Amino acid sequence: MEFKIKYFKDYVPFHVGDEHHPIELNPRECPAVESEEAEVRRALENPIDSPKLREIVHPGEKIVIVTSDVTRPMPSWVVVPCVLDELEKAGVEDKDVTVVFGLGSHRKQTEEEMKRLVGEDVYNRVKCIDSDPDDVEHMGYCKNGTPVDIFRTVADADRRILLGNVEYHYFAGYSGGMKAIMPGVSSRAAIQANHKNMISPDSYAGHLEGNPVRDDIEEVYDFCPVDFIVNVALDDHKKIAFAAAGHHVTAHREACKFLDSIYKIKIDKPADVVIVSTGGYPKDINLYQAQKSIDNVKHAVREGGIMVLAASCKEGYGSDVFGRWIQQYDTPDERIAAIHEHFELGGHKSAALALVQKKCDIYMVTDMDDAMVTKANMTPFHDLQEAVDAALNRMGKDCSVYVVPIGGSTLPMED
Repeated sequence: MEFKIKYFKDYVPFHVGDEHHPIELNPRECPAVESEEAEVRRALENPIDSPKLREIVHPGEKIVIVTSDVTRPMPSWVVVPCVLDELEKAGVEDKDVTVVFGLGSHRKQTEEEMKRLVGEDVYNRVKCIDSDPDDVEHMGYCKNGTPVDIFRTVADADRRILLGNVEYHYFAGYSGGMKAIMPGVSSRAAIQANHKNMISPDSYAGHLEGNPVRDDIEEVYDFCPVDFIVNVALDDHKKIAFAAAGHHVTAHREACKFLDSIYKIKIDKPADVVIVSTGGYPKDINLYQAQKSIDNVKHAVREGGIMVLAASCKEGYGSDVFGRWIQQYDTPDERIAAIHEHFELGGHKSAALALVQKKCDIYMVTDMDDAMVTKANMTPFHDLQEAVDAALNRMGKDCSVYVVPIGGSTLPMED
């Protein structure tokens, strides 16, 4: 059978013999919405397990709207104006509203970036600021000892409204919901303590109940309550396909359910060989970005199988800390042991990669230097067909094959 998958900005063909009965795993078609704005307004008019936002807030209250920073695909320029309209209907004045960009552990943003995120009208209308992980109020500890340290502006507000996009997250299960607070507007110590739970076998993409990372995130509500959320799920063009508003957990779960209806693909059992593309540029610009696709499709490959990853990674490892961890440790076991001993953001992705490598070998078709690929404990190739043939020959004439053209957003899983 003939296939084509995206590699950087081009499609690359390859073939798999019919005797392998290869199966292509693709997301389902997203239903069309009238418009992105109309979908957000529909959600605001029909909140889940909550009164309407205009019935919750009151004039004179200090209100914060927490939304994502420039590293996330959240279309705040669509959602924030709709939320401000709701606040205006309740008689809230613009001077009492602050938009906070949850930086987590990311760098501060430029004024131009903030303007682009919410639109110039909103930027000129209400106060817009970055969170500061060094300016926090300590509000308590979660059951497992994670400190609840919240950016002071958010901690001191009378009302908290969270915005976010919902996509698969390789150890929190999904983005969105209370994740805007933890890690969005939390201290570095709190983020590190929460992220240490990533090494639990219950911390993986598409998994919520009993996931210790997500449990931590949602327990923060007990210390820093949230009044309302608006979460959106995006299509492959990063446009809003679905919006859910209201309760901080149940509205989030509705958005997760929608995401699953499009991107979670049921498989009967893992295959011997999985051939995956990130979906191309920019998801394969570096290994730090491509790691998400590796993690998404790990459930589709059997123990002892082979994953063939097509990812250009023209910019190499893509993160100084991630690269340092790969250079510093020689084996997956060493990286996993190290993250147990001293958690470091950036290093955590090298440990996540190592956990997949404990399950299967990775053949990487890439523009990266061979030595860099080998140091990351993968086998380098520069021709996709050559890599596919090598994997099939090694796994045998009767081996089973999945092809995942958009690994960055597809989640293949057994029931």
